[in-house]
Amino acid sequence: MKSINGLLSPWGEGWVRGRSAGAASGLRLRHAVNYAMILCCVGCTLIALVPLLLITTQLVQRGWEAFTPALFTALPRPVGESGGGMANAFVGSGLILLLAAGIGIPLGIGGGLFLAHTRSTRLAAWVRFAADLQSGTPSIVTGIFVYALCVTTLGHFSGLAGGIALGLIMIPLVLRTTEEMLRLVPREVREGAIALGIPYWRVMCSVVLRAARSGIVTGILLSLARIAGETAPLLFTTLGNPNWSFDPLQPLAALPLQIFTYAISPFAAWQRQAWAGALALIGFVLLLNLGTRICFRTSSSAGDKP
Repeated sequence: MKSINGLLSPWGEGWVRGRSAGAASGLRLRHAVNYAMILCCVGCTLIALVPLLLITTQLVQRGWEAFTPALFTALPRPVGESGGGMANAFVGSGLILLLAAGIGIPLGIGGGLFLAHTRSTRLAAWVRFAADLQSGTPSIVTGIFVYALCVTTLGHFSGLAGGIALGLIMIPLVLRTTEEMLRLVPREVREGAIALGIPYWRVMCSVVLRAARSGIVTGILLSLARIAGETAPLLFTTLGNPNWSFDPLQPLAALPLQIFTYAISPFAAWQRQAWAGALALIGFVLLLNLGTRICFRTSSSAGDKP
């Protein structure tokens, strides 16, 4: 036995050394692949950020000259007169976004609750398919539809028609976001609330929605950012107004419309204001998202404290 072990021991030691070398080689290969994939992800992220940086730089360079307090406080002036601004466009866009939010947020959240509750039914599948189809529909088609539905019925353009068009674009975005956020809420949270004897509708509205509110609000803000810059639906519904107007049943000024009108004009002063208006629109969306993130981070930190 001792002689046999002596003969086999070199082979055994060689086998062990081979296995160790193979394991070390495999470990180095895995580390190399890991670092390569990290560098690939970082490179893709930088490539995706380049257009954003270029757009922001171009907006700042071209629009900073006209980015003055008068842009937010003065009305548009005829060509040749100095000064002027887009105050009516900012107010009109705010009113139209409020109308769109009043339509899109309740219907979107309600639809998301329905899909989260009946996710496996055939009706839920059809509703989900319709929402995905609507979210992929070009916005100009929605504008033409609302034009045929509202503008021809009222006999004139109006801010209400523009709000309806933007609200229709907003509904599927809020609906799908709400459904996905509600799915992320643990089932134990829902079952624990039901075990306490709370009605199911109250569980969904007060417990499940509250647990998913951060993601839902983020989805709402993203949908608002999406519709804030839409121009095509407003061309068919709101039309624009060079004066002050607060009546949603009358044509309203809107920032995207004003930017579009000034951008295609041959006048340098109007083109500068178009760049400044685009810069203000981007800044509004950025501040909206940053403010929401800061608020939810602060509330989450306060909730984590004992």
